[in-house]
Amino acid sequence: MQRVRLLVFNAALGVLDYRVPEGMTIEFGSIVVAPLGPRQVLGIVWEAERLSTQEVPESKLRPLLGAMPAPPISERLRRLIEWTADYYCAPLSSVARMALGSISALRGGGTTTEYRLTGAEPARLTPQRAAALDALQGEQGSIRELAELASVSDGVLRGMVGAGLLEAVTVDLDRPYPPARPEFAQPTLSELQQDAADIFIDAVRAEKFAPFLLDGVTGSGKTECYFEAVAEALRRGRQVLVLLPEIALTENFLRRFEHRFGVPPILWHSSLKSSERRRAWRAIAGGTAQVVVGARSALFLPYANLGLIVVDEAHEISFKQDDGVRYNARDVAVMRAKFEGLPVVLASATPALETMQLAEAGVYRKIDLPSRFGGAQLPDIRVLDLREEAPERGRWLAPKLVDALKDRLAKGEQSLLFLNRRGYAPLTLCRNCGYRFQCPNCTAWLVEHRFSKRLACHHCGHETPVPEACPECGTGDCLVACGPGVERIADEVAEILPEARTALVTSDTMNSPHAVGEFVAMAENKAVDVIIGTQLVTKGYHFPELTLVGVVDADLGLEGGDLRAGERTYQQIAQVAGRAGRGEKPGEVLIQTRHPEAAVIAALANGDRDAFYAAETEARRDAGAPPFGRWAAIIVSSEDQSEALSAARAIGGTAPNLPDMLVLGPAPAPLSLLRGRHRFRLLINARRSAELQKTIREWLGPLEFPRGVRVNIDIDPYSFV
Repeated sequence: MQRVRLLVFNAALGVLDYRVPEGMTIEFGSIVVAPLGPRQVLGIVWEAERLSTQEVPESKLRPLLGAMPAPPISERLRRLIEWTADYYCAPLSSVARMALGSISALRGGGTTTEYRLTGAEPARLTPQRAAALDALQGEQGSIRELAELASVSDGVLRGMVGAGLLEAVTVDLDRPYPPARPEFAQPTLSELQQDAADIFIDAVRAEKFAPFLLDGVTGSGKTECYFEAVAEALRRGRQVLVLLPEIALTENFLRRFEHRFGVPPILWHSSLKSSERRRAWRAIAGGTAQVVVGARSALFLPYANLGLIVVDEAHEISFKQDDGVRYNARDVAVMRAKFEGLPVVLASATPALETMQLAEAGVYRKIDLPSRFGGAQLPDIRVLDLREEAPERGRWLAPKLVDALKDRLAKGEQSLLFLNRRGYAPLTLCRNCGYRFQCPNCTAWLVEHRFSKRLACHHCGHETPVPEACPECGTGDCLVACGPGVERIADEVAEILPEARTALVTSDTMNSPHAVGEFVAMAENKAVDVIIGTQLVTKGYHFPELTLVGVVDADLGLEGGDLRAGERTYQQIAQVAGRAGRGEKPGEVLIQTRHPEAAVIAALANGDRDAFYAAETEARRDAGAPPFGRWAAIIVSSEDQSEALSAARAIGGTAPNLPDMLVLGPAPAPLSLLRGRHRFRLLINARRSAELQKTIREWLGPLEFPRGVRVNIDIDPYSFV
């Protein structure tokens, strides 16, 4: 090629043409460096006919500066990038950037210097050094990475190097990962499990696109089934991608994977050190990374020889990205499998309604595991009507739930209390003047966290110490915590059961794989009697001695009018209920609610999932909601409220009038102020036949907005705030 078209990683520039200098070998997908004014930019060589731009005469083309020593982005991945950008109305360059993952990985191999503890006794121990010694046990990395882990300055660690407490280690950036062994610890499967595993194994061998829904109750052994497909892919020299919705699930999954295959898989998520991301990316692109376990961003990595994709807990809403490129990793995983020509397994005990509809329509092949492995029984579920069985004054646990907790403690069994609300209380107010603590950046109340003695916004991260007096009226000792969070429930358990050993499991306390590993080890070794947690405890964990689950507030998820509120509540409670009775001992689930007549609560109480899905399906059909219709949101924001409102009205005033599309709004978003930006929303309800994305692009394309205005498009939205 003498002339190339580059997709550069700047949405404002988009596509540029360059000349290939003599002697440089370039192919489609090559990652190259090009001049742009006095700067240099990265770009991917793309097929000219697939990207339009203003033609530039040959004489004005500037030459490329060089090609990066990295494999080219494959044609299949380029087609996925195009599809994702088109479907989610996102800039092509923003989607393509996700395929690079680690810019440092593009520069080739070599060595680097990392540091680790020597084990030497310090002659002088400052508080900062003591904190670093505790935090860095078993860790290795650059000075900057270790400083972030230990929450100390670079200077503290450099001082520790000089004192002989840290030593330098030369590390090969491209050192190979130990190979996984498909025959390492082959499990004994039930007949149903073996039938499912055989179907997946045949699909891996066929090397053709085949989407599956693995629908199995909690504890049925879904992981063991798809592990056999992973083993077959390994035997055939193919790579495997397993997507998990939460980093907190990773630690438990790693243990199970290592037990089956002899080594841990390769991780990919945002918390990885830069050196780990670099090593993983090069192994993935080079084909030596066998099994990658990652968050949704792992989906766009340039696998050299992908043979299988698994989406575990496929119903999880965290697979939907809510900023940047607003894609749903579950759906994009199916499309990647289609472009690559390979099987994809969506595994869940509570599949999304859209997924169930595709299975019933025959688009996905549904594989059922209706019973628990090894003869374990599903737990008994009872509803506690808080209108009739109210907790004691100032408390949040009903008497029957308290009695059940005491009974399990006496028997030496474990209990789990679930409340999907972090912190101590969702609202703090002054009993004297009624002042409420609100985030200065968001239309949200500040949540009290008693363990850390702070008030925090869970939307923007704003924090402030809990004051001694009301900032409005100046009265001291007048602040009242309203409503319960998990910390408040933990305090109540400590009062009711002072001898019980408790563990608080939230994203605040389980913010690292190390913390998750410690919790799992304690629970498995029976060093915990009562687990109190948020949605982090609803899935993935297997504690044989856990026989009681208490849902503190089943109504919480039904608030707010969310399109999927009922489905989401059912999934969450069914998942957390599935933690009970997974061993030989029977399990019990007590659900506290003030609305036992609600369809979702009744379905949970009766164990009738099919009835719930049928009712939810009809409600969606009547409303023209997914999967029978399409939703899209347009979110307009600015630091200037009048500017945001003016832009939103301009969009609403030019809305297309089409028979198969209804535009609602603009209206202030439920979170009308978020991170200092005023927000307005328009909601589009369209029939399946509508050309939704094309219409939105033609509608918004001609409009111009002030620089401070952002207009974001969310196709198939999950968040309505």
